[in-house]
Amino acid sequence: MTQPMPGVPNWVDLGTSDLGDAIRFYTQLFGWEAEISGEEYGGYTTFYLDGRATAGAGPLFGEGQQTAWSTYIATDDADSVALRVEAAGGKVLVPPFDVMYQGRMAAFLDQSGAPFSVWQSGTMKGADVFDLPGALTWNELITRDVEGSAAFYGEVFGWVARESNAGDYIVWEHRGQTIAGLQPMDHAWPHDLPPHWMISFAVIDCDDSAGYAQSLGGRLVTPPVDLPIGRYSMIQDPQGGMFSILQAG
Repeated sequence: MTQPMPGVPNWVDLGTSDLGDAIRFYTQLFGWEAEISGEEYGGYTTFYLDGRATAGAGPLFGEGQQTAWSTYIATDDADSVALRVEAAGGKVLVPPFDVMYQGRMAAFLDQSGAPFSVWQSGTMKGADVFDLPGALTWNELITRDVEGSAAFYGEVFGWVARESNAGDYIVWEHRGQTIAGLQPMDHAWPHDLPPHWMISFAVIDCDDSAGYAQSLGGRLVTPPVDLPIGRYSMIQDPQGGMFSILQAG
């Protein structure tokens, strides 16, 4: 990953049905420290890795919402992004709004229905650390509409889709830097699984971390497996939130 700049993923957070248990699970798994905000922020929790902001978590507010991680993409103008999203065939779920003095955000669906958000920084710029063990290291869109998604994110953020050396996997570049991935959903994926953004946290030892996640109440969706970029496992937290861990190769 790269450090946050407009058009690059810069934050992830978890909406969860049990914030207290999520704090227990993730602080133990990744060695994070949790700072819980006051009532004006609804108990939103910021996780820190060695004193540096790395991710967030908060309770679910909408009826019927499922526990899930969200990807935020940095922008210097959330309102302009909202206009481009609609013009490109996406949908504005939550129009841009100010989060006190910390920044401005909005939430969207892309043209295939995958949710994502943007963050326009104020006093809070996003994550302070990437790629180290316990920190965000990769974001990838998993979708059946590869061509449509390549066009959508190109129009909204100026991303360029490139073929990779890993089969049909696609990487997105922005201003000459690789910043995210696109995984096509073929027949092997459950037919009722909706398109979504998956996030990966870096770990020192994928097998040890996967086993530890299980001991904390998580479930291995994909047991540790070797990929061209390293050793990888997909995990479901105790409330059903999906994320991945990656040991760099």
